[in-house]
Amino acid sequence: MITSERRDESNALLDGIFEAGCNCFDTAHIYGGGDNERTVGDWIRSRGIRDRVVILAKGSHPYEGRNRCTPEDIASDIADSLERFQVEKMDLYILHRDDPSVPVGEIVDALDEHKRAGRIDAYGGSNWTHHRVAAANEHAKNHGRTPFAASSPQFGLAWPQKEVWAGCLTIGGPDGEEARQWYTDHDVALMPWSRLGGGFFSGKFRRDNLGSFTDYFEALCADCFGHEANFERYDRSKILADDLGVTPAQVALAWVVQQPMRPFPLVGCRTAEEFRQNAAALDLTLSPEQLAFLTEGKQS
Repeated sequence: MITSERRDESNALLDGIFEAGCNCFDTAHIYGGGDNERTVGDWIRSRGIRDRVVILAKGSHPYEGRNRCTPEDIASDIADSLERFQVEKMDLYILHRDDPSVPVGEIVDALDEHKRAGRIDAYGGSNWTHHRVAAANEHAKNHGRTPFAASSPQFGLAWPQKEVWAGCLTIGGPDGEEARQWYTDHDVALMPWSRLGGGFFSGKFRRDNLGSFTDYFEALCADCFGHEANFERYDRSKILADDLGVTPAQVALAWVVQQPMRPFPLVGCRTAEEFRQNAAALDLTLSPEQLAFLTEGKQS
């Protein structure tokens, strides 16, 4: 986590990632109670690179059991984030969750108002069903509003067998086929999170050790992603990685970016070298046969 408590370490990590070619940084109103946004904003200003980076900000996360996807909550979170970043505009603003009880038109109208006011440039939703994204863009079309530019569900070679967190949505696995086809057919940028299953492709998770993890995030990964279909996909990614001289994580990331939806996966890292390893997966081209092998175990 980028934090002011480890400012020198955080700045060094951001410097290394930026120097490796990354210019889009994923943040959120809820991360660190706002400290994440302040730290990233301070780094951007101290380097004088505001015109060279894309701020991907997220807001409207539920709080204390209350959904917060109303025009009032959106306005409050946008104002908070702009103050924390100390910028006039955020480049891409994503609603962290949806609230299907709120008419989608009210949400689109609110976001469009902030865009017209110059506070955000483009917007979208995280953990929104494709049906709600489609409804949002239909409303935008019919009322002269800007449509959703991006959607950020969970998607990867491994998919969770249960919600990772309350309100999270995946388009992976057999149940996500309709959503994947929708994104293939429509011009909405797909920006999946947890594209590597929260560390599932690191190799540390095995069929026989899932109950042994005490770290919160490792235990969460074991609980949500540790099912047989994912282990079979990991086994195949390991076979292919050994053949290609790369890592299973790089194979799994290459699989994501070569899907027909043309995703732009969000990646996390603890070091600049880890980011460079992720970026190297962009140069790994998998054949249709290799993609099918990873997905379904089919071999020609």
